[in-house]
Amino acid sequence: MTKVHPNAAAAAAAAVAAAQAPAPARSFSPAYGKEEILTVWKKSLLLNCNGFTVFDCKGNLVFRVDNYLAGNKGEVVLMDAAGKPLLTIRRKRLSLSDNWQVFDGEMAVNPRFTARKYTNILNNKSLAQVSLGSGGGGSGSGSSSPSSAPSSPSSSSSWSPRSGKNVAYEIEGSYAQRRCTVYDAARRVAVAEIRQKEAVGSDVFRLVVQPGMDMAVAMALVILLDQMFGSSRRFST
Repeated sequence: MTKVHPNAAAAAAAAVAAAQAPAPARSFSPAYGKEEILTVWKKSLLLNCNGFTVFDCKGNLVFRVDNYLAGNKGEVVLMDAAGKPLLTIRRKRLSLSDNWQVFDGEMAVNPRFTARKYTNILNNKSLAQVSLGSGGGGSGSGSSSPSSAPSSPSSSSSWSPRSGKNVAYEIEGSYAQRRCTVYDAARRVAVAEIRQKEAVGSDVFRLVVQPGMDMAVAMALVILLDQMFGSSRRFST
């Protein structure tokens, strides 16, 4: 088996320990000063779980998704390395289209973002549109959010005549090929990218996060794309 990252064994031990102990204070791991290249492994480090394991460039565990096979349907929780819930992605019920909501922590009210699968036969490059939710883009949990900082290029939103909502991000590309770009509201700046990782396969890929973009939000967008365009083995099925 190809080794995903040199610290994977240590990360697995840490994940098991974290699952058995109370988690410390929240850590969003923002990327403000420099570009961050994360390695995303579409696999949980815990047994009997689906999920993701995310490492930084030094091999340290950054984010985890550990969804038990018999867990809540239509819900995915993004955690930090210690197992603290950062963002919860929930499918919007009773919706005619593929719509999702992103909440701070494990909240179920005032979504931070809303997302919809973008389907247009005239523009097959567009994958999804993410808009600011009623939580104001990060204030729903009562704690400060890196993505709402003034230095973030993604903190501003624009009015989209296509959706009638305050658009925060536009995502284009192909998730199946692990080639996606996340643009800011004005579609002028790429704030994150999904890139293939050489000679590893589609279950391991890179997530490139630009300065000013919250890495937790970037990873939440990956989870959204996987729910919308991933294989039939979705967490929500």
